[in-house]
Amino acid sequence: MSDVLVSFVVPAYNEEALIGSCLTAIIAEISRTRCHAEIIVVNNGSTDSTCAIVSSYPNVKLVDEPSRGLVQARGAGFLAAKGKFIANIDADTILPEGWLRTALEDFAHHADLVAISGPYTYYDLRRWAQLTAAAFFHSAHLAHLLSRLLGGRGSIMQGGNFIVSRSALEVAGGFNSDFRFWGEDAELARRLNKVGVVKFTRALRALSSGRRFVGEGLLIVLLRYSLNYVWTHLFKHPWSSAWLDFRHATGASGGFEVVLNTSLGTESGAGLVRQEWATADFGTIRRGEHP
Repeated sequence: MSDVLVSFVVPAYNEEALIGSCLTAIIAEISRTRCHAEIIVVNNGSTDSTCAIVSSYPNVKLVDEPSRGLVQARGAGFLAAKGKFIANIDADTILPEGWLRTALEDFAHHADLVAISGPYTYYDLRRWAQLTAAAFFHSAHLAHLLSRLLGGRGSIMQGGNFIVSRSALEVAGGFNSDFRFWGEDAELARRLNKVGVVKFTRALRALSSGRRFVGEGLLIVLLRYSLNYVWTHLFKHPWSSAWLDFRHATGASGGFEVVLNTSLGTESGAGLVRQEWATADFGTIRRGEHP
């Protein structure tokens, strides 16, 4: 039996600009708590220097998952993980001091707890956008609490900032490969809620890039979150199967590289993802077919 307490799983697709900050923050948290932990980065088809950067960190395990999708990468990391708890952290996320200690103390004090999640502070957004995003997620949390109070059910998690009990995740059936991006956190939280308590707390706040809000538009993204959350709970599938990936361009343009991912719905293409590439100015998207 493994003596690893926490496995950090970090999906990464072309994350050369931000993966270093993410790993450095995780390593610092492990050092502060002195718990036995491992870090697993799942390369999800990167074509930049992501793998080289990850390989420069000693004791960080690199796993390849060629099937594109956030859920597919999380699932591959889970299969490789040995920890009692699985911390799912996105590559553009920076854990603040005390994150790991807060999570472990919560699990130690509440035997029925199966997962803990917290909100994001989008550190690279303008102040008004930070406040708008914070107000939206705060309202969603209040609606979740009201649903639990009145209906006795409901759950919410932030997909790139949560830690879950390995045994609970196994009982819940693991990660659902029918999802790839949108709605994946709502779908998993719904199943975990049948196993035990899923807690959302501001005490587990983390920092994250607001690149999606800038690239796609703040209100559009918040609308997508809302629609996919509702669709997932009502119909057990996401409202949208396509998603955009925003990555900081490597050139001097200060813009984004944008990838449109679309699940192929034909029988012969089941489980595949078609990608369209583009370079976008900061906040403006121009799509084009990759040659």
